[in-house]
Amino acid sequence: MSNIRIVRAAVVAFVISLGNPGSALAEDKNSFGEIFVVQASDRQPTVSIGGTVVPYKQVTLAAQIPGRVKYIAGIEGDAFKEGTLLVAIDDSELLAKRAAAYAQLSSAEAELRNAGVQYSRELWSPKSKAAPGGMGIPNLFDQMFTAPAEDFMGERDRGAERSADLYASTTRIEQARSAIMRARSEIQAIEAKLRDAKSLAPFDGVIMNKMVEVGDTVQPGVPMLRFADITWLQVELNIPARLVTGLQEMMVLKKAATFDDYAEPVDVRVAQIYPMADAQRHTIKVKFDIPQGISQPGMYAKINIPDTSHAAETGSLPVIPATAIRYRGSLPVVYVQNEEGKAELRLIREGRRMGNGMVTVLSGLAPGDKVWVNPRPGMISGS
Repeated sequence: MSNIRIVRAAVVAFVISLGNPGSALAEDKNSFGEIFVVQASDRQPTVSIGGTVVPYKQVTLAAQIPGRVKYIAGIEGDAFKEGTLLVAIDDSELLAKRAAAYAQLSSAEAELRNAGVQYSRELWSPKSKAAPGGMGIPNLFDQMFTAPAEDFMGERDRGAERSADLYASTTRIEQARSAIMRARSEIQAIEAKLRDAKSLAPFDGVIMNKMVEVGDTVQPGVPMLRFADITWLQVELNIPARLVTGLQEMMVLKKAATFDDYAEPVDVRVAQIYPMADAQRHTIKVKFDIPQGISQPGMYAKINIPDTSHAAETGSLPVIPATAIRYRGSLPVVYVQNEEGKAELRLIREGRRMGNGMVTVLSGLAPGDKVWVNPRPGMISGS
């Protein structure tokens, strides 16, 4: 006999019955192998999309007038009721301008009263009827002979003079009214700026981010505070258009969301589907409601989105054991047995992790492929 050793390799294929998701791997009781024959799943295929937890309502309070910040209500995390003063800008200059505008208003009102008195005087005691001068006989002579003679000869028209005097008095009244309206308008504009100098809480919430400090000088449009209502939170995703077709508002996805700061998968509800896609990434923004107390704003979340596209409907996704997947950096790979019986490293794209220890594969494998269930640490291609 030669010294050649004959090594027998026992290979057993583990096959999952995917028609019943709760079933386990079927083993050959006579031997124990490490090869799994990839099967097709009859479950609804899903695609895992990552997103960010955001508040239900969030606003950025920006400066409306230039000035120096003189008051800030609190720091990040402080809660405030609706209508509470959050930020105030120094309004000393505006108060001085308002006082000057009130003085102009008072002067215009006095001018209006004076113009009204002058109009009444002209109405009841016209200047055109006043005597040209003198007393006694000369004045009487002027009224009886000189005035009628001037009217008769066309040298003087007392009616036209009276009409002109009345019109002048009316004009002074209108000018006084216009001055009052101008002063009141200036006061209203200053009052609006005084309101803009104070930023109030638009709803019950907390300070998320503070961008200025007391003493900072700001210009219109500069962000000062980010204020949000975190009673309810949402997950915001940018989803490919082909996946959005399987979603509807108020639709509930069972155990579809996972969070970095929460261990168990949770149910989510489709809250809003944006009507327009992003022009650069060609994705559609979708927001999902999550239960209270699950996560915090800014945390990373993943949601399994049902894939109802034509490609997903015409072919089921392959399924393999989760233990067959290894990672090269952040890339998932598996070892596939080729036709020569050797290991072949293949890059895959993971889908949804199922409750029975199995994982769907979106790309990289096909039903019938054979993969190592638990490849050894030193395993390489060609071994």
